[in-house]
Amino acid sequence: MPSKLLILYVFLFLSCYYITAQNQEKDNLPATITTEDEIEIAEPINPLAPAKAAFYSAVLPGLGQAYNKKYWKIPIVYAALGTGIYFYIDNNKNYNLYRDAYKRRLAGFEDDEFFGRITLDGLQRAQKLYRKNKEISLLVTMGMYALNIIDANVDAHLMQYNIDENLTLAPHFIINEINAKSDVGLTLNFKF
Repeated sequence: MPSKLLILYVFLFLSCYYITAQNQEKDNLPATITTEDEIEIAEPINPLAPAKAAFYSAVLPGLGQAYNKKYWKIPIVYAALGTGIYFYIDNNKNYNLYRDAYKRRLAGFEDDEFFGRITLDGLQRAQKLYRKNKEISLLVTMGMYALNIIDANVDAHLMQYNIDENLTLAPHFIINEINAKSDVGLTLNFKF
């Protein structure tokens, strides 16, 4: 029960932090004040960049990754899609091969390449197997295509986060001097 309560507290803290993080200026130009009272204006955030990256990836897989300047992801996208397409084509070819042999056997022909090795029931089972594999290959390929779009969108969102010296999250390890036990913690620091 205490672990569920701890998870609830962490969730509520992060929710409050997320809500307060959304209350930025309307023009998306966050200003930071340094110790010398100088005002630094950060780069403006393009709110359409994630949608544009997702659109580019939907039109041509990998184009959204190129838009985000993550060029190393493009070969991974094409390898994933190419593997799914390869297995779909291979399973479709085998399915058609067994289906045609099954149809010829039902028509009374005994000249297919499986005659004498595979029975009529075996041809039916092979058809079912390759049809199932073909459908799974298609679903995996569509999933990889969707992941390509999601990756481009999320990557564009993450590029807009403010990561600088004024916001740090650091783990720490302290030895308690009273009981000589170790304490592990996490510190979140804001510098204004």
